[in-house]
Amino acid sequence: MRRKSIAELVATFILVFAGTGAIVVNQEQGGAVTHVGISLVFGLVVLAMIYAVGDISGAHINPAVSIAFAASGRFPARALPPYLLCQVAGALAASLLLRGLFPSNDTLGATLPAGAVWQSFVFELVLTFILMFVVLRVSSGAKEKGITAGIAVGAVIALEALFGGPVCGASMNPARSLAPAVVSGHTEHLWAYLAAPTLGALLAVAFDKLLEQQPATGVSPGSAS
Repeated sequence: MRRKSIAELVATFILVFAGTGAIVVNQEQGGAVTHVGISLVFGLVVLAMIYAVGDISGAHINPAVSIAFAASGRFPARALPPYLLCQVAGALAASLLLRGLFPSNDTLGATLPAGAVWQSFVFELVLTFILMFVVLRVSSGAKEKGITAGIAVGAVIALEALFGGPVCGASMNPARSLAPAVVSGHTEHLWAYLAAPTLGALLAVAFDKLLEQQPATGVSPGSAS
């Protein structure tokens, strides 16, 4: 568990440092990274972390994912507290480092609603539902590992960031939202970015279980449309 927890801490640090760092650099350098670039950074860093630590910790790097895996029965509940603690610690370390590097930056890549908070809440819920559904379908147990998982999960994160980012920030990750919000002091809408991704991931678990149920007729799944 120590090895897995350390992997989650370091991988979440890298995710938040690269992802929110791209946002900060874009702000500080007059849009040099661009919105498309930021979206690709988030997708690519998640893909890289799946390949790097997927066989150690499962590369959850997201409290909503860990909670959903535990709810699905694929992940032991006793392992949930150390995973969540290390994910939050890694994210906070990344935001603190970015604060040191860019002391004048106001938000440090915090996720903030572009419009009404309820709009961002719904966006985050649906985006995380899509993400977790993909994760559940391409993962083995509670581990995301292999070419299929890395490409699929990284691609869906980049895809969702491309169209959802301008509305809600496309966090889909409570730790990714918590750290920059706390370090920058922008906690006014943090509740939405903690609750919506968690709820969306849990809804994906329920939907995945529905798909896995055997048809009452005895027809095997996939044998009939």
